[in-house]
Amino acid sequence: MARERPPGRGCSTLSRCLLGAALLLGLRLCAELRRAGPPPPARSAPRGPAPGPPAPHLPPAPGPQRGASRRQVTYVRSGRRAPPGGGGSGTPEPGCCAPRGRPRQKIACDHMSTDSLAADSSPSKKPWSVCLDDRFGLAHQIRSKQCRLYSLGLGSDDTHFEVSMANNGCEVHRFDPSVKSAHILESQRLWYHRLSIDWRDPHPAVAAQKPHSNTRKLGTILNEFGHHKIDVLKADLESAEWKVLENLILEDVLEQIGQLVFEIHLHWPGFEVSGSDSSVVRFWYSLLKELELKDFRLFHSYKDLSKPQLFLKKDIFNASSCYTLSWVNTRWK
Repeated sequence: MARERPPGRGCSTLSRCLLGAALLLGLRLCAELRRAGPPPPARSAPRGPAPGPPAPHLPPAPGPQRGASRRQVTYVRSGRRAPPGGGGSGTPEPGCCAPRGRPRQKIACDHMSTDSLAADSSPSKKPWSVCLDDRFGLAHQIRSKQCRLYSLGLGSDDTHFEVSMANNGCEVHRFDPSVKSAHILESQRLWYHRLSIDWRDPHPAVAAQKPHSNTRKLGTILNEFGHHKIDVLKADLESAEWKVLENLILEDVLEQIGQLVFEIHLHWPGFEVSGSDSSVVRFWYSLLKELELKDFRLFHSYKDLSKPQLFLKKDIFNASSCYTLSWVNTRWK
C-alpha cells in the first residue's frame, strides 16, 4: 500500500528552494558590482580656478525712475576717470565715490592778520584772514616784496583787505567786471582789471566775435599774465565760488596757490549746481574733501550772523547763509 505524503510538505520544500536561489543570485550580483568598481564620474566642464564661496544674495539695483530729471551735480574726484560703460556724463552714483572719512579739524595759526605789518591797523569790514606763521612763508614773502595776491569779486566796494596787503608789500590784482577801464593801476602795487573769473572760458564762436571778452578761467588768466604762483587767492563771487573751486581742483590750479580765502554761500545750491538737497551737500563736501587731499588745511572760519539764517532755502536756527573760510597749502614753497 503506497505511503501518502503529509499535506503541505511539497510546498514547503519548493519555497525553500526558491529562497535559496534568490539568495545566491543576490550574492552573485553583489560580487559582480564589486568587481566592476565605482561608476565613472560624469563629464564636467574644463578645469578652471577653484570656485570661491558663494556670493551673498543681493537685490537688483534700482533703476532710474521714469520722468525723473537728470542730476547735474558732479562729484569731483580729480585724477580719476569714470568707469567704463558708465553714463555719458561720467557722474558716479551717490553711493559710489562719496568722500570717505570726516574732514580734519582746523590747524592752529598764531598770526591771522596783517595788523602787525600794516602801517594803518583800522579794522576791516570782513574778516579776510591770512596766516602769517613763518612755517608757511607768507610773512617772509610780504617783507621781501615778493607776495602776489589775486582778488576775485563782483562789484564789492570793500577793498580794505586789498589796499592793506598792497601797502604791506604785496602785488595785488583785483578782478571785477564792474571796473570802468580794462586795467587800472590804482597805486604802486594795486591793479584793477575788468575781468570776471569763471569756471569755463567763452565758447570759441563767442570769443571770435568778442576778442576782448571779460570772462576767463583763472588758469587762463595766469597764463596770459605770465604768473606761475599766487600767494593768496581771495574770492567773493556771490554763489559762483563752488563752480570756480571745482574748476581749480579739476585743472590742478590749486598747486599754484599758497592760501585760499573764500566767502561761501549756502542759501541755495549755486550757479549750475542742481539736484536734491542731499546731492548738493555731497557735492559741496566733495570739494572741501578734495582741498584736504591737496594738503590744504582750514585755519580760520567766520560765520556772518548778519546774513539770513538759510540753508538751501530752509530756515535754520543759529545758522548763517554765508561763511568766510581760510585755508593754507601746507606744501607751499
